Amino acid sequence: MATWIQAKKTLDLKQHMGSIRMDFPILNQRVHGRPLVYLDNAATTQKPRAVIQAMAEYYESQNANIHRGVHALSEVATSLYESARETVATFLNAQSPSEIVFTRNATESINMIANIMGHDQIKPNDEILLTELEHHSNIVPWQFLCERTGARLKIIPIQESGDLDYESAVKLFGPRTRILAITHVSNALGTVNNLPPLIALAHQYGAAVLVDGAQAAPHIAVDVQALDCDFYVFSGHKIYGPTGVGVLYGKREWLDRLPPWQGGGDMITSVSFQHTTYAEPPHKFEAGTPPISQAIGLAEAIRYVQGIGYPAICAYEENLELYALRRLLETPGIQLIGQPLKRASIVSFVMEGIHPHDIGTVLDQSGIAVRAGHHCAMPLMEHYRVPATVRASFAFYNTYEEVDTLATALEKTWKLFQP
Repeated sequence: MATWIQAKKTLDLKQHMGSIRMDFPILNQRVHGRPLVYLDNAATTQKPRAVIQAMAEYYESQNANIHRGVHALSEVATSLYESARETVATFLNAQSPSEIVFTRNATESINMIANIMGHDQIKPNDEILLTELEHHSNIVPWQFLCERTGARLKIIPIQESGDLDYESAVKLFGPRTRILAITHVSNALGTVNNLPPLIALAHQYGAAVLVDGAQAAPHIAVDVQALDCDFYVFSGHKIYGPTGVGVLYGKREWLDRLPPWQGGGDMITSVSFQHTTYAEPPHKFEAGTPPISQAIGLAEAIRYVQGIGYPAICAYEENLELYALRRLLETPGIQLIGQPLKRASIVSFVMEGIHPHDIGTVLDQSGIAVRAGHHCAMPLMEHYRVPATVRASFAFYNTYEEVDTLATALEKTWKLFQP
């Protein structure tokens, strides 16, 4: 844990930004001779030294496979891995660590549920509700499921602001609704969805609810019991942890009911050529060697975020985002895409007459990393009738000065492309 976190009871992130940034070694480098301005946090966040060291320590002194060995290293590794599960359970306010399944990422978590639900939960003409805001990872797996079962997708539309059209959403629920799969925070617009009313409505119709929390977990406190969702997923690499690890939270009654997704070691209690019996959740869903070091790194990342605290993170990021919006609106040629009522650290925009890929390339020459493209949200781009946008996404280690650098570079970009 960073020493500055240990020393402070009430955190002012702006006041302590220098110390925060020192915890992230990668932020000190230069790109094309310019100081790195990293504004692609929605794609992946950078890692604090504490996470890097925790994973290095595991490989240097604790590395062994888990749940299978009686030797000392295996017992240590098993303890660290299961401790990481407990950390995640507390982080999400799950009822039990047994409701936490480790996967490769949020995408695999969604695919797991979509595949398992197809065994006996979904029938022809059943309905699966999505929204126009979804990432491809929360679209394509459900399309696969519909192709296999004859179920149908129904799409909750958005308003031009980028907020969900809740009146239209209510009308889409019905007796054939089986699943509501919905993002908590849009990866393209930053829209924070008001989930409780839709989750409650889905449950009135007996539907299961899966929430894609990949963009929410880094920015807002998540309480799965308060949400009352049936499944919640997120990726480690978007919350300052390593790649290669994700989380699937599932209510225990669902995890008890659903069959395994994959077969192999560690997900069984007994195997014969005639019959196999399965382990209890969560191990029933973790076939083979799991992401041990990655889970340890994720737990350390969660502790780091909790050490700062979501109240401080939310306050700082909200003010930084508002400052960025003001600076962008002052920049010639900029058109914001979506202006939701509640936004989480993501701003998408286009510049008149300039393709987003060209903007991203020019910004890169100034050392500024943004994302330019459709952001794996092509239906959303189609809604706004644009092929792509430029996305600046912020983290608590970004600064007001970096926003100024972005605005200045965009002004230069505008002038560069003028006839």
